[in-house]
Amino acid sequence: MMDLFYRKLACSGDDAAASKETLLLLHGLFGSADNVGGIARILQHDFNLIAVDHRNHGRSPHADQMDYNVMAADVLAVMDNEGLENAYVFGHSMGGKVAMQLALTHPSRVKKLIVADIAPVKYEAHHDSILAGMKKVEEEAPESRKEAMRILASYESEADIISFLATNWRRDKNGQWGWRINLDVIAGDYANIAAANSGSAYAGDVLFLRGGTSDYIKAEHRETILKLFPKATVRTIEGVGHWLHAEKPDMVARAMNRFLT
Repeated sequence: MMDLFYRKLACSGDDAAASKETLLLLHGLFGSADNVGGIARILQHDFNLIAVDHRNHGRSPHADQMDYNVMAADVLAVMDNEGLENAYVFGHSMGGKVAMQLALTHPSRVKKLIVADIAPVKYEAHHDSILAGMKKVEEEAPESRKEAMRILASYESEADIISFLATNWRRDKNGQWGWRINLDVIAGDYANIAAANSGSAYAGDVLFLRGGTSDYIKAEHRETILKLFPKATVRTIEGVGHWLHAEKPDMVARAMNRFLT
């Protein structure tokens, strides 16, 4: 457990923020709280929001261990620090697995759960090329984000993914360029990041949001999902891939709001 960096956004709607529910927003691998900004701007009208940076990501501290039990404990510490007995929880990709683990291990703390484009199953390694590209950037140590993107382009073809990854290449307080994420630990603990969730079934309401062109949630995952989350429903957001909340934030936010309220 560690003290994560997180942002608090008080409800900006007509009613007093004190009367509104809190919604935690958990980002995915290589990301930060910035990546949920699109849906946060919409959902802030109806909820008090807390957007975290997971360990080894964003502005949060680095640590040698990354697995879903310790990452769920990190989020639980945020809730304790804010005096939250329970909250709604949203997680995308890796953040979705953190959210699921929190619900499985501390069910009384999760009022409702929303999981974006990930299932509680083990995934085969599919970031090897990206990790190799990021390691190459680290070795060459370019002094601009543009040059880092040029190097990454030899390892990843999608411009949006290259741009997303490069947001982590920046100067530190001493003016030295480097990765803001803990690349070595993420690569070394990748098996834990790809691992399945485990625990006793969560009896609360759960919404799985699936990108229509994504293959992260498959029909073959249905049995595992319902075993761990028997009240789960799955909704497909058509015309989007894995980054559904960034591609169609309005549609995703509406689906979330409808489920939560």
